[in-house]
Parts: sequence; C-alpha cells; structure tokens
Amino acid sequence: MSSVVKTHFGIKDLENLSNVKAHTIRIWEKRYNLLEPDRTDTNIRKYDLQNLKKLLNVAYLYNAGYKISKIASLDSAQIQALIKENINGLDSEYMLNVFKSAMFEFDGQLFDATLKKLLETKSFREVFVKIFVPLLNEMGILWHSGTIDPSHEHFISEKIKHTIISFSDKEKKISTKPGPLFTLYLPYQEIHEIGLLYANYELISAGYNTIFLGANIPLESLTHILNSKQRVIFVTYFTIQPENDNLKKYLSDFQTEVGSKGSCELWVLGNKAEKSSKNTKNLKFFRDITLFTDHIEKFQQS
Repeated sequence: MSSVVKTHFGIKDLENLSNVKAHTIRIWEKRYNLLEPDRTDTNIRKYDLQNLKKLLNVAYLYNAGYKISKIASLDSAQIQALIKENINGLDSEYMLNVFKSAMFEFDGQLFDATLKKLLETKSFREVFVKIFVPLLNEMGILWHSGTIDPSHEHFISEKIKHTIISFSDKEKKISTKPGPLFTLYLPYQEIHEIGLLYANYELISAGYNTIFLGANIPLESLTHILNSKQRVIFVTYFTIQPENDNLKKYLSDFQTEVGSKGSCELWVLGNKAEKSSKNTKNLKFFRDITLFTDHIEKFQQS
C-alpha cells in the first residue's frame, strides 16, 4: 500500500469501484469520449477524481436503464438532474456512490448532508443495514485490493462510528426495565468495533442497560463484571478473531472461565458466528445484524 493518498486511479481501480468492466469502460471512452484520462509515459490510462465521480454517476444511470449513448450526450449538470429524477427514497446503489465520493474527497459535510437526507424518510436502522453495511463490506474489499488508501477506509469507518455513538447517546434513558445487564466487548486482538457499536445502539434503543468495554478484552477480565452484577449477557462480535481453529476453544474457555462464575450468557455476532457451534442455553449465535435485532424484539416479549 502506498503511504501517499491516492488521487489518481488505474482502469482496474475504476472497475473495482464502479462494477463496470474495464473492457466496457474502454469502449465507452473510445466510442463516446465518456472519460478523459491522462496517460503515463508508458501510455497507461490514469484517471482523476472527476473521472471517477462521473463514471459512478454514469454507471448508476446505465443500471437504471438509460442508454449509454444518451448519458454520454449530457453534461455534468444534466446528469445530476437526471439522477434526481430517478432517485426514489433510499436508493442503495446511488447512495453508496455518494458516500464513496465523500470518502475520496474526505468530505465530512457531504457525508453528513447525505445521511441527514436519508434520515428524513428512513430509520437509522434501515440506513445502517441497507447502506452502511454494504459500504463497509465494499471498503474492506477495495482496501485489500489496493484500490483505496487506508486513510480512505479509516475516514469512512470513523464517520460511521461517530454516527452510531451519536444516535446511541440520543436513545439513552434511565432504564427501569428489569432484565440483564448487557456487556459488549471484543475478544483479544479483535479491533473491528463498528458492528459491536451498532449492537449497543439496538440494545439501548430497546431500553436495556449496557456497558461497552470495547476492543481487546481477555476472557478473565469479564469475570469482574459478574462480581458486581447478578445477571449478565455478554455480547461480542467475531470478525477476525478468534481464528477459525480456535473458535471452539474460545467458546469452551468462556464456559469454563466465565460461565462457571455466575449467571450469564454469551451472544456472538459476526461472520464467524456462522462457523461456531449451535445455540445452547447460554450461547447464542447471530450471523447478521437482522437476526440479532429480531432476537432482541422476541427477548423483550419473553
């Protein structure tokens, strides 16, 4: 990965970002002068941010059913006007592209304004599940492929983190609801907090008391919570840790080191939850956030 923030992109980067094949981009360029790349000394195409943003908009309209010949005849203002005619509420594909534009230009105001517009008609849950989750998944792929710089990925991740924290603070109230104390943590060497922060938001919204411990928590540290609380549900999120070979051992160690010390359960979210054991009396697994939110609603009624 380069330490210099990317402002120019190869044709493969454009393919990764727009999901338009490089071969198709070349045809659109040659036939319709759609983009205007610079060329390196060795005649390799090099695209700037304006080219990238134009391609994202063109790809959106093309996927909406417009012919490329028509789109190519429009200037930037006409393309934007046509997009506005076509957007209906929460249009995931277009909003993903807007957030990508905000990311590449480190434009916090564009991020905030887009989020505000979405929230005029949609709940925060809908925005998170339908926009932020796909965006974060795509960012991971783009980062690993070298298409985006780590600074881009960090910018978007931090904006989303602060958004979740802000919404959690708005939902906070003194809970009189009897029930367990939810304690949210990430295992040792796990650093991906966004999913856990969102789980915390959902629990707070449902009226539960929560403690957010954050990242890098060893199992033995959890026993301190049990020393002062009668009934605890630990909630964790497995993204990269524990490694697949250690999943069963981690769950077994939880039962031995924590489960035996008091009345508690462990709820596991994340893609590794699918590879874990089946639900038991005090172990629950949720491979996606929707299953988790559904369970909270049922849990409230039990």
